[in-house]
Amino acid sequence: MYEFEEPTRGNMTQMTSLHEERLDFVARTLQRTGAKTVLDLGCGSGSLLYRLAAFPEFEHIVGLEQSGVSIRQARLNLEPWLALAPERIRLVRGSYAESNSELAGFDAAAMVETIEHVYPGELSRVELAVFGEYRPRVLFMTTPNREYNPLFDLEPGEFREEDHKFEWDRTKFRRWALGVADRNSYRVEFGGIGDFHQELGHPTQTALFSRRA
Repeated sequence: MYEFEEPTRGNMTQMTSLHEERLDFVARTLQRTGAKTVLDLGCGSGSLLYRLAAFPEFEHIVGLEQSGVSIRQARLNLEPWLALAPERIRLVRGSYAESNSELAGFDAAAMVETIEHVYPGELSRVELAVFGEYRPRVLFMTTPNREYNPLFDLEPGEFREEDHKFEWDRTKFRRWALGVADRNSYRVEFGGIGDFHQELGHPTQTALFSRRA
């Protein structure tokens, strides 16, 4: 459900390249955290999970996805890894806006290009579930940087995907993430992925949340 979709407008080649770069970047970032258990929130058809499975240090990997169609596709994509070690990777159908005690206590979690698919009125529920209940030691989040959209030939107010409910500029994203971190005893560091523009920043903006002791 939350996997990259073909944009209706804009430079598709650029966006596809960015999508692959982003997944590789996220996988390497999670590896550097020293995590052994990893949770992919909004795992779509399993593109990030497939990359994570290649790192032997990840002993337990779980993907959460709301769409049954995407779950089935992820199962097919992950078939080689599931056949090799079926107990290592698990797919769960559900929403990260809902309570689920089975998702608590992971070393690391990822939310890759998924928060922008949530209606703004639901963001407080996501915060309560992810940061209040699941409480991974670290969480790496990526989301589009709206300021960069003109470089994808998008018109003002046009989103990169039709299903996006919003796209934050850098100021709004940082304000939201800092509030989440403060309310839930996390630290947060900001960064970006993709070609950097001096005025517009990176096409993808990132936040690395680390739980305070």
